[in-house]
Amino acid sequence: MNKPSSRIKSGPLDEYIARYPKDVQVILKKIRSLIKKVAPQAEETISYGMPTFDMDGKHLVHFATFKNHVGFFPTPSPIVAFKKELAAFKTSKGTIQFPLDEPIPYDLIRRITIFRVKEIKDGPSLKREKICSRGHKYTGAGPCPKCWPGREKNKTK
Repeated sequence: MNKPSSRIKSGPLDEYIARYPKDVQVILKKIRSLIKKVAPQAEETISYGMPTFDMDGKHLVHFATFKNHVGFFPTPSPIVAFKKELAAFKTSKGTIQFPLDEPIPYDLIRRITIFRVKEIKDGPSLKREKICSRGHKYTGAGPCPKCWPGREKNKTK
């Protein structure tokens, strides 16, 4: 009879986190833990070289550490939806930078992750209002009609 292994299996996220100093590991473990709590059904993986959580075949969120900040990558829509709360942080189309020398806003990360879970669960809908990365509201499939004018004209019949 085989004895169960007393060693704990290490996954790719454990290996990623272990590369960093203890103080940064604490931050990464806390981010990982809160994402797992909000989205227990999400799968942990490494994508684009970063810890990633996937849900229903889509990327839920990514996070990674850099020299002076933790990057949180929730896709563009939460950046627009949480624009006021993110004003104190450097952001780009789908990225938020949380400086390592300032308190990490864990509750904000939690709420953004909840937003993403709901977004994925609701799925794409042609009737649901969408917000593009530049903040334009629109409905329908495809890219934002304000950012990509004439897209309807260019479709082949």
